[in-house]
Amino acid sequence: MEAAVATMSVYRPKALPAVLSGSSKLPARCFHFLSRSAPLLGNFKTQQAIPRKSSHGFLLFVRSSGSITAKPSSEVRKKRGDLRPDEKLRALRDLFSRPGIGIDAYVIPSQDAHQSEFIAECFMRRAYISGFTGSAGTAVVTKEKAALWTDGRYFLQAEKQLSPSWALMRAGNIGVPTTGEWLNDVLAPGCRVGIDPFLFSSDAAEELKEVISKKNLELVYIYDFNLVDEIWKESRPKAPKKSVRVHDISYAGLDVSSKLSTLRSDLIEAGSSAIVISMLDEIAWLLNLRGNDVPHSPVMYAYLIVEIDGAKLFIDNSKVNPEVMAHLQNSGVELRPYESIISEIEGLGAKGVQLWLDKSTVNAAIVDTYRSALDKYLGSIRNKSKSKTVAKECSSCPSEEPTGIYRVSPITFAKAVKNHAELEGMRNSHLRDAAALAQFWAWLEAEIHKNVALTEVEVADKLLQFRADQAGFMDTSFDTISGSGANGAVIHYKPEPESCSVVDADKLFLLDSGAQYIDGTTDITRTVHFGEPTFRQKECFTRVLQGHIALDQAVFPENTPGFVLDAFARSFLWKIGLDYRHGTGHGVGAALNVHEGPQSISFRFGNMTPLQKGMVISNEPGYYEDHSFGIRIENLLIVKEVVTPNNFGGFGYLGFEKLTFVPIQSKLLDLSLMSDAEVNWLNDYHSQVWDKVSPMLDGVTLQWLRNNTQPLKKQ
Repeated sequence: MEAAVATMSVYRPKALPAVLSGSSKLPARCFHFLSRSAPLLGNFKTQQAIPRKSSHGFLLFVRSSGSITAKPSSEVRKKRGDLRPDEKLRALRDLFSRPGIGIDAYVIPSQDAHQSEFIAECFMRRAYISGFTGSAGTAVVTKEKAALWTDGRYFLQAEKQLSPSWALMRAGNIGVPTTGEWLNDVLAPGCRVGIDPFLFSSDAAEELKEVISKKNLELVYIYDFNLVDEIWKESRPKAPKKSVRVHDISYAGLDVSSKLSTLRSDLIEAGSSAIVISMLDEIAWLLNLRGNDVPHSPVMYAYLIVEIDGAKLFIDNSKVNPEVMAHLQNSGVELRPYESIISEIEGLGAKGVQLWLDKSTVNAAIVDTYRSALDKYLGSIRNKSKSKTVAKECSSCPSEEPTGIYRVSPITFAKAVKNHAELEGMRNSHLRDAAALAQFWAWLEAEIHKNVALTEVEVADKLLQFRADQAGFMDTSFDTISGSGANGAVIHYKPEPESCSVVDADKLFLLDSGAQYIDGTTDITRTVHFGEPTFRQKECFTRVLQGHIALDQAVFPENTPGFVLDAFARSFLWKIGLDYRHGTGHGVGAALNVHEGPQSISFRFGNMTPLQKGMVISNEPGYYEDHSFGIRIENLLIVKEVVTPNNFGGFGYLGFEKLTFVPIQSKLLDLSLMSDAEVNWLNDYHSQVWDKVSPMLDGVTLQWLRNNTQPLKKQ
């Protein structure tokens, strides 16, 4: 492994510009090539180029044939005969010159067709082709080069996993180009760059087209044919087929009819007669459904079109049981085959329907299909107008010249602001989760002190057992990050049985984990030391906690975007020249995705989404010393109203309510660095932990909780 890292190609710019950051040129909510991707599955009998006129770029559509059989990914990983990294690249490049394709580069993002962060195994194309398994990244393969972009959370992981055939592009570092800039540098004018338009949001595809057009490169939409699938072949995992379930109204808090009524009011106000929804968590939330298609996220693969007088859910019918069918029928939702979404979009465009499309999330294939069909409709109308025989053909169209409504989905904000039932579910599930974590930490501490050798994987598996015993447990909310010593410095480290470390009592141990319960979603990080921490470790841990406390206690006016608060969490580290490479807070769904937009607390200051009452967000500052240790302290918070003696400018003020109640290890603190107010915050927090969680515990676990919530005093 170390040899591979030593010889792996890492992009190093020839000359560093005075100021050049790859990520700084991207709009904040569209870090397009670093997270979120799947085509429609189907059999295609022809392979032919189908050119289309387009008003927004150099586009060529290619339709191709292919059928897929699959095996579980566990078999793929174990299969010795599977293609090696260099062989995969060679096979992929061979497809570039196939008749009807003719490209010079191919871009492979992380996303499925719904821009999901977590995706089904059958859609993990970037991981298959590159060997890098982090959730965020983009691979670009030309006829001679292969490069992988990822952000600071994954630099160390990518170094370990990429073969020498790949160049690691450390996105966001000074002098590192974006994917488009790199393509402009390595390709000659006139070259053609291929993408699967189902795997890119419309905004991302248009952004890439705009950048590469500066070098006269052509963007080619390979419409129904994914090149990675062609070389994956029979080892590709099967598409998920698990059943959908109804999310009970006691947890949802609002029925489907009410949600649809509000959405239709938004459509009318915007001058639209229908909306296309492709984000899986938005569909699940709107229809009060939950699924099992994606690991860690209770969603199902589907599209949804809501019109003024009806709604259509595009989904594999085998996933819909009689209870779900009745639930949908009662809400006025019809079923359509998942694969028919493009033909439905084409039909709506052909009738001149004014569609609402969120181009930051809806894939390029859908948006371009709609625009092409709409262009034909408008051309027909104009021709009839010229001959004075025009007649309005679309009674539902709000205007003579529909162009589409391109705005952020209104569901994004509605889902982010939790109602009373959702917040109660989050509070209740977090208390049960806290009980499981208390049991786990009491067990682990006892085992370590008995000198039992436990691997990082065994520890994560044991935590899963404790959580599984809690009422309403459904799944983990992400792969548990269980990192001892240097592994804790890998921000999104995932221990593997064949390569993980034993938990070392003399090193820091970082555990970031979460759960999906029927009524809520949890996400918590704690860092502990089972022996004697060093002075350096205690100083860093204390400063991370000080930042955590500062953010937890923040009071801010309404309409404040999250980036304004980010410095609260970093300031104590900044004072001694330290920092961390990830955001400080992300939104969290209610019994939904553990990462939820649009709100965040991040140094990526372009996200202007204001924090609003009822949103749930994480508070997770950290510090990481590469190849040594990692520290992170994470609680989830609810944004709430606070009473202030003044209301400058007539604004109300907001603050936070804690959701997470698990002790923070006091052994790691240097109390001399802390103010009396900070010590009082910790004592008050531990008092709340004891009051809320102790009634759920007994025996040695109760004693462990008592020991770890004792008040501290400064000397």
